[in-house]
Amino acid sequence: MNRRTLWWIGALIVALLAALSIFLYLNAKPYQEQIDHGPSPAAQANPYLAAEMFLRERGIKVAHAESLAVLPDTDPRGHTLLLFNDRSRMTPRQVDQVLNWTRAGGRLVFVAESLWDEQAKQSNDLLLDRVQLHQSMSKDLKDAPADQEQDPFPKLTKLYMEDEDAPAYAGFDTDFHLDDPKNLAQAWANSAKATHMMQLPYSLGSITVVTDAELWKTPAIAQYDNAWLLWYLSADTDVTLIYNTEHDGLLTLLWRYFPQAIVALLALIGLWLWQAGVRHGPLQAPASTGRRQLQEHLRASADFMLRHNGQQSLLQALQQDALRRARRRHPGFNQLNVAEQWLALSRLTRQPTRAISQALSPVPNRRMSSADFCRQVAHLQTLRNTL
Repeated sequence: MNRRTLWWIGALIVALLAALSIFLYLNAKPYQEQIDHGPSPAAQANPYLAAEMFLRERGIKVAHAESLAVLPDTDPRGHTLLLFNDRSRMTPRQVDQVLNWTRAGGRLVFVAESLWDEQAKQSNDLLLDRVQLHQSMSKDLKDAPADQEQDPFPKLTKLYMEDEDAPAYAGFDTDFHLDDPKNLAQAWANSAKATHMMQLPYSLGSITVVTDAELWKTPAIAQYDNAWLLWYLSADTDVTLIYNTEHDGLLTLLWRYFPQAIVALLALIGLWLWQAGVRHGPLQAPASTGRRQLQEHLRASADFMLRHNGQQSLLQALQQDALRRARRRHPGFNQLNVAEQWLALSRLTRQPTRAISQALSPVPNRRMSSADFCRQVAHLQTLRNTL
């Protein structure tokens, strides 16, 4: 490739780059895009963060806790306690503690957590039973009157205030209904069919019971008059909000940030368990070579044959050995009948014919006792050794 060709190729590349730059300059337009990364970690950890921020903006001092341990240090006068946590494990002593705090001048707002059992005459909510209010399902109520059926917002809870023409609207869950069989409540808020908030005096304090607190979580607090209602219930007081925050456990955090280390640790534990596994018995040290004598080998072989082949095979082997020696000592021994063989063995061994017949008789199929077996073996060994 000569120099002129290289110049043409370079000029072509420069021209293409210039054309691309002009095209991008004429057609590319800058723009702005907002990317929603979702709630912040603080908002994810605290579902009532927006409620706390709203109250602080209204000049209310807000603190939150996860248990009633802060109650003894909290002055009930000029204070509102919001119980939005799970109270399924609340003890009678804790119920007394909360009610005594309220009786001394505190404001108590809590969520009814259990339905009233008409047969048991109680619910599983100790605090709700103590204030003598009942909760039931709205679907179990009788049909609504005709004037309520014309309500333009039947799913919203309406709170009527003095000197106000229009009510405040709140987004309570309409599946539940509060009942006041003792007529203790002085204020309440209803939807088209059910009651979702009741307020009653309690000595120097007051108690407000609601069917749910979901309307004060993010983002529901921004809807309707939900935020205003929370401010109304805690106005001119300090607020302590008690709820359970769900934190990731230690194992979850470890698996999230150190999965390789956990897998390696589990593998090491598995290898250690495999290496230290329980054996069928204790380890037996190998026997020294000095005690491996011929007698021990013979005894072990005999024990093995006795266990696996039985008494009959051992006795038959001894009989065959004795007959084999008799054939070597007496030519034509096989041509003799059994009686003649026994006579020939009697002459060779100088033993009575009765002992020889007892030793060479067919072995019975039944298992012999240890004494009989030993006696039979002794007879055969004596007979064999004398041949």
